Amino acid sequence: MAFAVHVNLDRCTGCNNCVVACPVNALELHTVDPVTKEKIYSVRDGKAITLDIKSELCAGCGVCVEACPYDVIRLKGHWEEGTKPTVVYVTE
Repeated sequence: MAFAVHVNLDRCTGCNNCVVACPVNALELHTVDPVTKEKIYSVRDGKAITLDIKSELCAGCGVCVEACPYDVIRLKGHWEEGTKPTVVYVTE
């Protein structure tokens, strides 16, 4: 069965802890200035923060969840080795 990665961008501060902690480099955090509508993002101080998850690399290990001090990332569902996650960006 597949799993989903839920990211609450309304609460993400762009601290980069999840990116640094990821053992397979499946996460990328970008700051976009000026703000565009090309990606899903959260605006902080007039700049857009985007968190990209490379589903082909993500193994669902949960290291990013543990590294996030703001409880922004969640893994949902059951997964088997070799399945790719579905990425869901959540806004409150």
